[in-house]
Amino acid sequence: MEKVQGEMEIERWERSEEMSDAEKKVIQETWSRVYANCEDVGVSVLIRFFVNFPSAKQYFSQFKHMEDPLEMERSPQLRKHGMRVMGAINSVVENIYDSEKVSSVLALVGKAHAVKHKVEPFYFKILMGVILEVLAEDYANEFTSPEVQRAWAKMKSLICTHVTAAYKEEPPGDGGDDGGRSISKVTEPLPQT
Repeated sequence: MEKVQGEMEIERWERSEEMSDAEKKVIQETWSRVYANCEDVGVSVLIRFFVNFPSAKQYFSQFKHMEDPLEMERSPQLRKHGMRVMGAINSVVENIYDSEKVSSVLALVGKAHAVKHKVEPFYFKILMGVILEVLAEDYANEFTSPEVQRAWAKMKSLICTHVTAAYKEEPPGDGGDDGGRSISKVTEPLPQT
């Protein structure tokens, strides 16, 4: 059976490598500096995400009409969502040595976005790429070493793998008709980040 390019990209993207204890420690150390400014970082991430990928705004009725980055920066709803994103990552980082807890946190995020918000799964890869870009720019001293970059690449993969796993599960009571949102049904190529 032939696979479309989008499915092959997702399969390759879903395979996450195990993080070593040293890499987990690097994640926690670098994240502690980032999380000290979590609100500002969250806002920067979302603004860049929405400016560079405006189609993602379709899922946010409160600020989907906003085009101006300054208007986005002032939006209480955008700030609140930025804090949610940062809080979810913080939960993963805090529990990085407990794989069951990490899986649980990310499964909740994935299910909410798959079932309730109906967000296309490839947006998670895009968002994680934007997060890493912002961190590498805003925290250049912490993110320059190959060890840190490798650890965060694995973190990106871990988050994307776990979040998008929810898209493979059938929501209860719908008979498997997910309106084309399942990873196995994505047919467009993933954007490069």
